Amino acid sequence: MSVNEDDVPAVRRDPKTQDPRLWKDDGWTARIIKNEDDDGWAVEMIRDGAREPALVGPWTMGRNKKDPKPLDTTAFHTLVKTATEFVRRSEQQHYATLHKDIRVAAMIDEVETDVRVTLDIVPDDEFPYATLTATNAGGDELAKARAPASFKLSAASAIKWIEGGFHSPG
Repeated sequence: MSVNEDDVPAVRRDPKTQDPRLWKDDGWTARIIKNEDDDGWAVEMIRDGAREPALVGPWTMGRNKKDPKPLDTTAFHTLVKTATEFVRRSEQQHYATLHKDIRVAAMIDEVETDVRVTLDIVPDDEFPYATLTATNAGGDELAKARAPASFKLSAASAIKWIEGGFHSPG
């Protein structure tokens, strides 16, 4: 069966732009803006489809010490790399605040067992909550329970939850 190209929706991308104060390419827009904090200039990097800039930083003055230095290919690619790395680190940090993981030795059925306990927070605007999950060394799930989003996972709280019969805390 052949596919008619007219039946396949095209991915909408802004056309490539290479102006001295505005570059669009590779899913990013670099825009030179007036720095509101002083007499200088700033550059903002916006990922296609995003409402807010991913990165805003100072920009170099041009030779006349009044206008901004124009964007060029090298500067744009450096800005894309920097903004991409910044976004990646922000996403990793966000993930780390919502997902905790700890390993403990706890008594289960009168046997000391190595247990991995994970806490996954669901940041719902109205009813945030967390899920605690316990797995043994073989990766088998021992228990899962709902917990308050404010639950603090530590070695002590994990052992208390396990040795207390895996009942939902709080």
